[in-house]
Amino acid sequence: MTRTTLTKMVVGMLFLQSIILLSCKHDPEITDIINPPSDTTNNTNTGCSADTVYFAQQILPLFQSGCAMSGCHDAASHEEDIVLDSYSAIVMTGGINIANPTSSKIYRQMVKTDEERMPPPPAPAFTSDQLALIAKWIGQGAKNNSCIESGCDTTNVAYSTHIKPLIQNNCQGCHSGTSAGGGIQLVTYADAKAIADNGQFKGVIEHLSGYSPMPQNGAKLTDCQISMVNIWLNNGALDN
Repeated sequence: MTRTTLTKMVVGMLFLQSIILLSCKHDPEITDIINPPSDTTNNTNTGCSADTVYFAQQILPLFQSGCAMSGCHDAASHEEDIVLDSYSAIVMTGGINIANPTSSKIYRQMVKTDEERMPPPPAPAFTSDQLALIAKWIGQGAKNNSCIESGCDTTNVAYSTHIKPLIQNNCQGCHSGTSAGGGIQLVTYADAKAIADNGQFKGVIEHLSGYSPMPQNGAKLTDCQISMVNIWLNNGALDN
């Protein structure tokens, strides 16, 4: 093989390599487009509007129960530098995009179907109703708002419409999966019935002596929510 032939082969290989590298070049990674809320003032409204999503009553319990757990997104663990245990932390680290709620970083993590989903498997994923609530809150400006109940409708209290959503939003994040808090699962009706029958449900939500106060990471349930649970318990904790 002559020197000229060898040179041509080397040049040809380098050219081919450059073509391959160019064809495999990925587009620059798309970074989060963040449009944070402009008003972060803690606003409390007298009376709760059905058209408004309230952070304190509806959104914070979801994050505290399903995300802000030890080893995940509490202040101590801050997995991937994301903390989801308070309003300021959620706004600062959650990649909130009020212009396009479903493109928000935290929302995109919640709708994933693999091991990167939040909450991570085997914990149950957020329901479609919960996801819609979070997206609606972001779309309404991701406000630090809350409301004071002007009335408490405790008519026709049922497991499916009152108790199950309350458990999903306030308890299930900690009490599901292989590392359920206290070894207590709260995923099915049978799970809820078990702690209803042994008195734990009433004890933990009312913060009675001898019971661990629940929700563990959040504020005590409202008087109205506790009333609903007690009505359900007094009626036999039915699967209705």
